[in-house]
Amino acid sequence: MEIIISNNANKPIYEQITSQIKSMIMSGELKPGEAIPSMRSLAKSIHVSVITVQKAYEDLQRDGFIETGVGRGSFVSAQNKEFYLEEQQRRAEEHLQAAANIGRVSNIPLSKLTELLTMFYMEDE
Repeated sequence: MEIIISNNANKPIYEQITSQIKSMIMSGELKPGEAIPSMRSLAKSIHVSVITVQKAYEDLQRDGFIETGVGRGSFVSAQNKEFYLEEQQRRAEEHLQAAANIGRVSNIPLSKLTELLTMFYMEDE
């Protein structure tokens, strides 16, 4: 798991960690049930305080992205599936809204946009 910390970012370091792990979970790069590095291990690998990583993990656990057990470590939560699907749908809606706006402004018929979406959706089947 690769986390990149920017000292020039407007976000605190723990928020950078949180958002990158959330992104990996949302993209499917980290799967439900998959172990994530221990707080100490991650802190050491990205050269930050364990307390900073602890704050990030607490936020991830509070939001339902990870589960942490004493002596077991931290794992991607299996319960985040509904949230994941909702978030993916929200992302798709943003892109579809943009496509609809382009189509409307450019006078592309709705039937053509629907045809294109169907083609892209069925492409890998």
